[in-house]
Amino acid sequence: MPTPILMPALSPTMTEGNLARWLKKEGDPVKAGEVIAEIETDKATMEVEAVEEGILGKILVPEGTEGVKVNTPIALLLHEGEDASALIVPPKRGNGEVRAHSPAVAPSPSAPAAAPGTPAEGTRESGRIFASPLARRMAAQAGLDLATIKGTGPHGRIVKADIEAALAARAAAAAAAVAATPAAAPAMTAPAPAAPAAEAVVPPPPPPTPTPARVPAVAEIRLDAMRKTIARRLLEAKQTIPHFYLSVDVELDALLDLRAKLNARPKVDYKLSVNDFIIKAVALALRKVPECNASFAEDKIIQYKDVDIAVAVAIEGGLVTPVIRKADQKTLSVISAEMKDLAERARARKLAPEEYQGGGFTISNLGMYGIREFAAIINPPQACILAVGAAEKRPVVRDDQIVIRTLMTVTLSVDHRVVDGAVGARFLEAFKTYCEDPMGLLV
Repeated sequence: MPTPILMPALSPTMTEGNLARWLKKEGDPVKAGEVIAEIETDKATMEVEAVEEGILGKILVPEGTEGVKVNTPIALLLHEGEDASALIVPPKRGNGEVRAHSPAVAPSPSAPAAAPGTPAEGTRESGRIFASPLARRMAAQAGLDLATIKGTGPHGRIVKADIEAALAARAAAAAAAVAATPAAAPAMTAPAPAAPAAEAVVPPPPPPTPTPARVPAVAEIRLDAMRKTIARRLLEAKQTIPHFYLSVDVELDALLDLRAKLNARPKVDYKLSVNDFIIKAVALALRKVPECNASFAEDKIIQYKDVDIAVAVAIEGGLVTPVIRKADQKTLSVISAEMKDLAERARARKLAPEEYQGGGFTISNLGMYGIREFAAIINPPQACILAVGAAEKRPVVRDDQIVIRTLMTVTLSVDHRVVDGAVGARFLEAFKTYCEDPMGLLV
């Protein structure tokens, strides 16, 4: 009996993924541990390895398919001695929906469209109508019965184009009905007195032609798995986490001088950034104020022993937060090298799940984009996130004199269920001290 290859759960929170590419074709031999496909999750593109040896007998989910549920069969693996006649999806296994597979039959170009009010062929199986989520939503909004629509997607699935065609057909039918309705007969009135022969009869002016309503041009951008996850998590954060915000200005002149000296040392293989110093300063501040290195868990607060710092990295279509593990125990040069490597692989969507999951505290730095200050949304289940603004020259008062200093505004977003205002203030005080006296970051 063929063995189904299931959509794997590549992370603890993964519920569905996109089948980006098949690396094997039907009929190709497969060895255990060999990469057979690439799966796109919300954060990365991962490789799927075969767990058994055999022949890839049937591909059930074509490449490019989005939203494939975890544990759904994506292919069938034939073992020695089995032939194509055995290619039937077995009964339900795992959490995915499993159906007998039959190859899709393309509709004949001359086949007539389903008449309105007539159940469409190929859209029902065991009483269920197969349609994409977008098609179902469009049909519900327009009051269309899916049973009257013939699907043109894979295996008769109703897709967006089918709904648009049905709406166009309904509009055309309505226009034809209006055109076929005879004009109302004029009302019987008493004959009007004849006009004098010398006067010309002037016909009434025609009614003004109504101006058609302007339809704005729009573009629909389909949400990928990453954007769906971002939308879900940020909505959860703003709806369920009681945020409050604390801001402080940090002088960076001493830090910038130290950075320049360290980078100018001969025969060094690193190039430290201001962000590397910020990561280290946050890590040491969390070691002093561990109450901010915590999460809310309904009936308890979880306080982390390790100082794992998640750092937001902008990538195409969203962002990801790779984690620097035990950042308080690492040197600036090690943090710099790890951060460069994680950021490069994050932009290529090549991070492993354990490299971007977890972390007890997040840093979001928009200073390189010229943003002076902002308030970030907490990354659940964490209790705090530090928003870092741009370093810029500003006038400040020192000993009753106006002087110029390089200042950076940071804002701490706090979950009030876990951290109180005084605790957040102590963390910012420790962070500010490490940045303004950066020699403490080296010892």
